Amino acid sequence: MSEKTFARVSAVIFSLVALLHLLRLVLGWDAVIGGWRVPMWFSWVALGFAGWLAYTAIRLSR
Repeated sequence: MSEKTFARVSAVIFSLVALLHLLRLVLGWDAVIGGWRVPMWFSWVALGFAGWLAYTAIRLSR
């Protein structure tokens, strides 16, 4: 797999993760992991981080 392909695949994956966190924030979905209720502020942090990774991967794929 070439670096360009890897960057494109990474961009798609991180974009989907960011989109899911955005949907969780907008729609108010609950997230429970092993009985622990994940706070909503965690999705704000994850949205920013996944969005930044997606943006970086898009830039690298060009």
